[in-house]
Amino acid sequence: MAHTYKNSKVDLTTTDDTSLYVVPEDTTSIIKSILVSNDDTSNASHVTVTLLNTANDVFSLFKQKNITAKTTEELLTSPLVMNTDEDLKFQAENANDLHVIISYLEIT
Repeated sequence: MAHTYKNSKVDLTTTDDTSLYVVPEDTTSIIKSILVSNDDTSNASHVTVTLLNTANDVFSLFKQKNITAKTTEELLTSPLVMNTDEDLKFQAENANDLHVIISYLEIT
């Protein structure tokens, strides 16, 4: 078994649902951190985080989580295990305010 630490990043430039990470085939991933920062100088913004399984069922992890202006929030309090082909998606309330970085371990 190979263990590889990685990260993925996205600037949420739209209010569309944005796929940040899909677990590769024959892989289990452990999401260790989800950091969301708001670079707006005065307005808070909400982020919604969902996980889609292989049947495309949607599971809400965070629903309209408030991210205060000029702050960074760690969303996870414990690791999140994801299986092959599961998809982690983010949606911002306001375009061009939020940045997301996830850190994870892929086990193949």
